[in-house]
Amino acid sequence: MRITYITAGAGGMYCGSCLRDNALATALSRRGHDVMLLPLYTPTRTDEVNVSQSRVFFGGISVFLEQYVSLFRKTPWLLDRLWESPWLLRAVASRAVQTSPTQLGALTVSVLEGAHGHQRKELDKLVRWLTDQPRPDVIDISNSLLVSIAGPLRAALGCPVNCTMQGEDIFIDGLLEPYRSRAKALIRSHVAHVDSFVAVSDYYAGHMSRYLGIPGAKMRVVPLGVNPDRFVPAPPDSSISTPITVGYLGRIAPEKGIHLLVEAYRNLRARGALTDVRLEFAGYLGAEHVAYWQAIDRDVKAWGLDRHIHYRGELDLDAKIRFLQSLDLFVVPATYDDPKGMSLIEAMACGVPVVAPRRGSYTELLERTGGGVLVAPEDPAELEQVLSDLVGDPGRVQTLGTRARAGIRDRYTTDAMTSAALDVYGRLVGQPNASVPGRHA
Repeated sequence: MRITYITAGAGGMYCGSCLRDNALATALSRRGHDVMLLPLYTPTRTDEVNVSQSRVFFGGISVFLEQYVSLFRKTPWLLDRLWESPWLLRAVASRAVQTSPTQLGALTVSVLEGAHGHQRKELDKLVRWLTDQPRPDVIDISNSLLVSIAGPLRAALGCPVNCTMQGEDIFIDGLLEPYRSRAKALIRSHVAHVDSFVAVSDYYAGHMSRYLGIPGAKMRVVPLGVNPDRFVPAPPDSSISTPITVGYLGRIAPEKGIHLLVEAYRNLRARGALTDVRLEFAGYLGAEHVAYWQAIDRDVKAWGLDRHIHYRGELDLDAKIRFLQSLDLFVVPATYDDPKGMSLIEAMACGVPVVAPRRGSYTELLERTGGGVLVAPEDPAELEQVLSDLVGDPGRVQTLGTRARAGIRDRYTTDAMTSAALDVYGRLVGQPNASVPGRHA
């Protein structure tokens, strides 16, 4: 099967969607399928071998210039290549490109307007280039904020289009009005041009069906997955150690509830508990959240706990696995409904049990694997009680870790993710669809 997968770069940061898209493209290729992973906005940053194309469409510089300077909407395509080169896009992205939805409302709406937006030239470039390539059997667009390209590509290439959704409602909800309402309305207007939608969790499938008015018959679920031969537990003799290590890996941001974990730790220490426990944090810290972490760090020092709480920075793949293997418990007291829970999957694959709130994708992940404990959302007392109970019961921690590892191997591997994606693509390619021009079953 020939598959064109269109993903979106996230500036210079490790992005969960980029990692997932790259892993899926790699796994599909290993199964013998012809996969082209095509980045939009910026080159993607991955923690494994990057299999995406070197050319970037809808280059972030072009998109920005066309939004705010009308002259650039008419410049020759050949001239545009000067600021579309991957090295320049990487250089700009490394300087903390603005990704806050509060600043990107007009641009988001314009891109969603497709042929009627300021970036029409970018859409024309993408369509022209793809029509010169071997025709794909199916196109997969990595999130619904790119859905305006579905109709033009479907018409030009005569193949079905799938749209994968991976958390973009969080960005949409962050847009200021009137852009938020306009963006949702535009996405809904493009739903008819998409043959199927994929969500990365059961929770997100139901949520996005309601959020964007997507018919249930068009919705499928392709769960996230990891390589269970790469994400492995630490050697048995180091699985429970003194001091016990409680940790978190992911974006350093308020919605991840890091402050709640730190406060719970402080309160427990004040009551004489967790004296042999340390907290370890790691992950991407964006410019917009530096002040958030600095405030936590000031409190930690004021409490005299700076020898017990550490931030290890952003980690590459090998360092990430070593970090997870060093943990006894993984805790993420998020204050929002996370549609993915990829960090939980990675931790459990390493045999580390998880403590997380009963919300978003976390509920199904822990209920299906048995690899952790669910707590009430934003309930400091319950979080403190569960942490205290688990730290005092290393045998239970070890049992939960064993279940976590087994549950991931059963349900959340890269192989399982790839098979589920192929099932979606197979249904699209195999079903007659007279509404798609030039479509041949």
